[in-house]
Amino acid sequence: MVRKSFFLLAAGMLLLLTACTSREPLPQEDEQPASRTVALTVWGAQEDEELLKELFASFQKQYAGQADFEFTYQAQSESGCKDALLADLEGGPDVFAFADDQLAALAAAGALAPLEDAAGISGANLPAAVEAASVDGTLYAYPLTADNGYFLYYNKAYFTEEDVQSFNRLVEAAAEAGRVVTMDWSSAWYVYAFFGNTGMEVKINDDGITNTCTWNSTEGPIHGVDVAQAMLDIAASPGFANLPDTEFLAGVQDGSVAAGVSGVWNAVAVEEAWGENAGAAKLPTFDCAGQQIQMASFSGCKLIGVNAYSSEAEWAARLAEWITNENGQARRFAVRGQGPSNIHAANSPEVQGSPAIAALLAQSEFSQLQRVGGKFWDPVSEFAGNMALGNPSGDPLQAQLDKLVEGVTAR
Repeated sequence: MVRKSFFLLAAGMLLLLTACTSREPLPQEDEQPASRTVALTVWGAQEDEELLKELFASFQKQYAGQADFEFTYQAQSESGCKDALLADLEGGPDVFAFADDQLAALAAAGALAPLEDAAGISGANLPAAVEAASVDGTLYAYPLTADNGYFLYYNKAYFTEEDVQSFNRLVEAAAEAGRVVTMDWSSAWYVYAFFGNTGMEVKINDDGITNTCTWNSTEGPIHGVDVAQAMLDIAASPGFANLPDTEFLAGVQDGSVAAGVSGVWNAVAVEEAWGENAGAAKLPTFDCAGQQIQMASFSGCKLIGVNAYSSEAEWAARLAEWITNENGQARRFAVRGQGPSNIHAANSPEVQGSPAIAALLAQSEFSQLQRVGGKFWDPVSEFAGNMALGNPSGDPLQAQLDKLVEGVTAR
């Protein structure tokens, strides 16, 4: 009987010990709950990949312990962002970069929601950038840059200060040196330069969709055909090349390009290639109907948006703020040469001393905020492409301009 009781007692103690040791250990008082994984997809320009990944790493460090982040970067041009995003809004990125002329359409489609910290963001950025990121006074996006415009890069080894005052003289001097001056006439964004200061106009109508365009005008001191002929004269020079931006930069690096129209995104690469000979200036004048016409430009800002359908909206907003804050924009300037919209970053000695930024500021007097409807781009590119080839069709210039205006103003 005693032996039986002993075995029962031993068995009970064993069961009790097993039960105690099989329990989950209690957390210590200073232990933190395990952080969850936050997955964020970001769209940005291909050229921004390394910079964005650097900012992802610093963001992860800043919020270490609060979440484990999985970042997915996908290359997407800022100019094509709207169409790509609206094709699959719910399946799109959490954070994305885009040009400011797409803001109204994205907000109207419900892709963007008003920002919660609008006052703080507005106070930290240049007024023009805040305006570009707003619709009817409501802030929908985070300003990223205030430099989305273009000007002239030139190699001082081939041109005098007088040469860079005239586009026609530029191409003449380039031809004499066996080099070329480039401009992308396949992009209507750049073609605006020839029409913007002639008294003719293009603008979006109050409906936010259609355009008004008078580039075929036969009234006033400068007619549409005068501009078309001026473009033909430039294109006929062996010192001119109609090249996209990527080929401009390749030509700078291989020595075949002596000057070209581009923007601050190429500042670092141009300075690396040309060294102390790297120059930058406002756009020159061009010969038109016996006059010197100052070349115009479109201007704008780059913005960062947070997808209103993001499942991680709070973290996406924090990341957007991180990319666009003073430190993020200062780093962007250092790596990409892009002009900050953040007031403190823009006023830094490094930014103020940049030749590219100085050229952009000089050109700003002759620039216009880009506000055109979607029907603007293709007709203008088609027309300018024909001018770049020397008008091989032989069609009358007035007829081509009438066709351009018909396309731009189509409903």
